[in-house]
Amino acid sequence: MQKEVVSILKENNKRNADVYQWFDPISGIGSIGKRTEVHIDDFPLETQYLPVEMLNLLLVKLLMKCGSIKHFLTIELAVEYSEEDRLKVIEQFVRLRCRYDFAFWAAMYVYIKNKGGGDDVLFRLTRPQRKFVERLEALRKANKPIRIVLLKARQWGGSTTSQLYMAWLQLIHKVGLNSLIIAHQGAGSDEIKDMFDRMIKAYPISMLYKLGETYNENESKLVGVGHSGSIHRVPQRNCKIKIGTAERPDSCRGGDYNLVHLSEVGLWKTTDGKKPEDIVRSACSGVLLKPYTMIVYESTANGTGNFFQREYDAAKRGTSQFEAMFVSWFDIEQYSLPFDNDDEKADFAIWLWKNKNNTTPSSARAESGRYLWWLWQKGATLEAINWYVQERAKYNEHAPMASEYPSDDVEAFVHSGERVFDKYKVDTFRASCKPPKLIGDVYADEDEGKNALKNLRFTEDAQGLLWVWDLPEIDDKEIVTNRYVTIVDIGGRSKKADWSVILVIDRLFMMDGGRPQVVAQWYGHIDMDILAWKAAQIAAFYDNSLLVIESNTLETHDKERSVDGDLSHFILNQIKDVYPNLYARKQTEDEIREGIPRKYGFHTNVATKPMIISTLIKVVREHLYIERDERCLDEYVVYEKKQNGAFGAIIGKHDDLLMTRAIGLHICFYEMPIPTIVLRVNRIMPKKKKAVSAATI
Repeated sequence: MQKEVVSILKENNKRNADVYQWFDPISGIGSIGKRTEVHIDDFPLETQYLPVEMLNLLLVKLLMKCGSIKHFLTIELAVEYSEEDRLKVIEQFVRLRCRYDFAFWAAMYVYIKNKGGGDDVLFRLTRPQRKFVERLEALRKANKPIRIVLLKARQWGGSTTSQLYMAWLQLIHKVGLNSLIIAHQGAGSDEIKDMFDRMIKAYPISMLYKLGETYNENESKLVGVGHSGSIHRVPQRNCKIKIGTAERPDSCRGGDYNLVHLSEVGLWKTTDGKKPEDIVRSACSGVLLKPYTMIVYESTANGTGNFFQREYDAAKRGTSQFEAMFVSWFDIEQYSLPFDNDDEKADFAIWLWKNKNNTTPSSARAESGRYLWWLWQKGATLEAINWYVQERAKYNEHAPMASEYPSDDVEAFVHSGERVFDKYKVDTFRASCKPPKLIGDVYADEDEGKNALKNLRFTEDAQGLLWVWDLPEIDDKEIVTNRYVTIVDIGGRSKKADWSVILVIDRLFMMDGGRPQVVAQWYGHIDMDILAWKAAQIAAFYDNSLLVIESNTLETHDKERSVDGDLSHFILNQIKDVYPNLYARKQTEDEIREGIPRKYGFHTNVATKPMIISTLIKVVREHLYIERDERCLDEYVVYEKKQNGAFGAIIGKHDDLLMTRAIGLHICFYEMPIPTIVLRVNRIMPKKKKAVSAATI
């Protein structure tokens, strides 16, 4: 164990060095973006670390070539050296650097309120603020529109950074950029207005003009527009700043705006009959999708299923205009508690290592050793974890702590239920997840009817909905019986309904004690008649695999599922006479004796759902199958047992992928025999029996 503890302490030193690396926005040491060391002898700061983009500027090139301002004036410009000209060169250089270096501009000219009280202070970016600006700058430098959904822990100045970055674009980059800021409530808008007042009051009037332009030292830098008091203008830059609140939707109407910051969106409530998304649409509809426009949705999390969570999830998936950004509590320097001495730190590291698999917290006001070890694996320092232990003692349960100080973007969205799957176990599945080898669909001679299963073939199509990790392995002479199983979870055709899923599991390796694995998956919204034949085609393509259709929709009306009505019998009736290998429920002796027809499909009800979920819990706990689609793992970590005892996804999430695994793996382990290799016999579709009469004989 001593070796492991030494390794932990060594890694901790590296992490602390990264967290507390030297940052000097004036010299440029440790600042944002790629930098190059530049030395100019008679400059106030002779050595600077400039953004590499500045090296293409003519003035910078010539100063670097000459090595001093004096040589630049006397040799390059061939003028007599004077202190006045030297100061002009310095001022022009500083102006150029302000344009390329937000952190430098902020530390030189932008005053903000001192949190600890006292006089206003210059704005020096903290570590998480620098990370945020790096994301903003990456988009601006790429000449892209800036669109970010920012999920954050509390109290690190994310709102301030966003708003001052917009001010930088307005005051330094382009004339005529208008900004709109919408706060959660009136107090928030007052604070934003106060911040702008402080900043613009201390901002040099000369910086609002080009070098050499005339101006009046006493002219106003911020003037009101109209009588509402919510719109102000910086006349020198011909730009407006409008501040509204979500409590008063009329104050949020957009117009000719280029930059929009929406603060604490997760806390917005429906007001005057308007939903948060209505306010957002009204505010942002006029913002064009072009460079030097910016929209930021920023908030701490506030429950699940709301507008902010939906937008963050879409950004994280890459399906919206926006990029997702998360800032955890341990990204913030102030959330750290130093140890009194090295021995105390070593003891803490020893305890952390010893308890890394301990799932039992010492009290309701503590986290388990495994959770704290997970924080270490996520990148937190020992000092940060020490702070977390002390802060956690303020709360009687995990949820409020996770809301205030989220460790990842999953636990940030607090829910009231009991999580079903161990997220640490779920994480072990991620190593096997990977993009599909092929994307496309399965086609046949016809889309439906008897010929829908003839001449089956896979065709690649980048827009296809069938992901394939492994194509079927079919031998002409031999067959592996019970190798593939295909599971169908019925959704709906509307975009708000659950997704329809067709999953194929390969059981081949179970012959030698191995694990089944996901080999193909169709995922989308589709008309039910098309889904029926699509499922049959995919099942037939995978060597006439057992086709299991989940049939709870018709028979139980599961309230946790959102579909388009009674569909399972319709699907089964479509294909039962054409596809021979449909899953049917076991019959009792009485049912067999009475000649009751077999019921096709897997019936999910109050008895079977806990059963298949219990199977899935065991499968996940013991890592009994191989997953390929990481989206399914995301469903595992937000699946819960609700307060009424029912199982389901948290509000705003889906469980369609999860349910195919629950049904398929239960059948895979408990109802299907182990695969075996036998000689292949061509299956012949059974002909309908005809009555035999004397005339026939």
